[in-house]
Amino acid sequence: MRLSRYFLPVMREAPAEAEIVSHKLMLRAGMIQQVSAGIYDWLPLGLAVLKRVERIVREEMNAAGALEILMPTIQPADLWRESERYEAYGKEMLRIKDRHERDMLYGPTNEENVTDIFRRHVRSYRQLPLNLYHIQWKFRDEIRPRFGVMRGREFLMKDAYSFDLDYEGARRAYDNMFVAYLRTFKRMGLTAIPMQAETGPIGGNMSHEFQILASTGESAVFYDAAFEEVDFDAPDLDIERLKALYAATDDMHDPAKCPVPADRLRTGRGIEVGHIFYFGTKYSAKMGANVMGPDGTETPVEMGSYGIGVSRLVGALIEAFHDEKGIVWPEAVAPYRVALVNLRPDDEACRALAEDLYGRLRAMHVDVLLDDTEERAGAKFATMDLIGIPWQVTIGPRGVKEDRVELKERRTGERHDLSPALLVERFAP
Repeated sequence: MRLSRYFLPVMREAPAEAEIVSHKLMLRAGMIQQVSAGIYDWLPLGLAVLKRVERIVREEMNAAGALEILMPTIQPADLWRESERYEAYGKEMLRIKDRHERDMLYGPTNEENVTDIFRRHVRSYRQLPLNLYHIQWKFRDEIRPRFGVMRGREFLMKDAYSFDLDYEGARRAYDNMFVAYLRTFKRMGLTAIPMQAETGPIGGNMSHEFQILASTGESAVFYDAAFEEVDFDAPDLDIERLKALYAATDDMHDPAKCPVPADRLRTGRGIEVGHIFYFGTKYSAKMGANVMGPDGTETPVEMGSYGIGVSRLVGALIEAFHDEKGIVWPEAVAPYRVALVNLRPDDEACRALAEDLYGRLRAMHVDVLLDDTEERAGAKFATMDLIGIPWQVTIGPRGVKEDRVELKERRTGERHDLSPALLVERFAP
């Protein structure tokens, strides 16, 4: 992509209402624009990151055996009345009527909808286990939306739902998602700490939330150092031991009762980005989602649900990866991997080299952003640091004469002079 043809409305200063780092930087980097309280436009740079996060989540769900579907944003109230949640959910649910005066709602979650899909099509235990997921926009009418995409009213969420014949199968499904979540966050460069949690309006009797570590996190977390030593990709991963490791937020941590020795206890700041639930037959029993077991007995199916805040993760990633100059994207989620900064677009030699490198990198399927604007050098560098492209390549008249370019790593600030040929080789697949 050429920056001269890109829509990147960067700002020198964030609006005063932006309170936290991610909100400030997303606005300054031209990633989002507020439409209404807690509701945002996603502009090209922000959408590029959102799609990369979404892709990783999708790939890990598919690898875990979940099947993707797509459920609507608007749901009939009658489904929620079957589960007895329509009145109980509270004012966070946006209730509306269609032109025929039928009660509808903008879905805050999809347990009822997916249970309806299941009961219409699944009759036998032979069709189990089953895990269905989608990535869809949700709406919860928060009383005080704040912190940008971290606590908005409209948000993109991955929610998965498992169906099993019995508790043992449901527990296996839960553990499968537990590990899939840890692998998902690891791929994004994040350290995730799972901890037992309240089930809230979703219901059930087993739940874990996943807190990623970030210096600007919402709450203090305490955890066993053993989390840092776990290989989540190991084929013999001991899930029960992992779930038994101590982890708690500051409101649940009691130093007098903490089972972890002081030299093994770690502390940090955490941001919740995922939540998983086992709730048995809470929905299936009320909504008639039954299957015929091997003994011919009809029984309500055992269920669980598993959520990841996809749009929230974009903000959480910035909270975890930033410095005083701007965002520092991990390569896995960066909108572009390489930025080519042409200091003199009006110089024929600089322009020719920039175009050559741009074409060669794109031919290798490297995501590259070419700054071919007439901005002064200082403004170019400031913009690239602000938007956080992992690798920055500077092309200037002196370097062109000496057949070299400067490669800067955004994360460390390290700089190296390379020939154009070595630069291309550096990013070859």
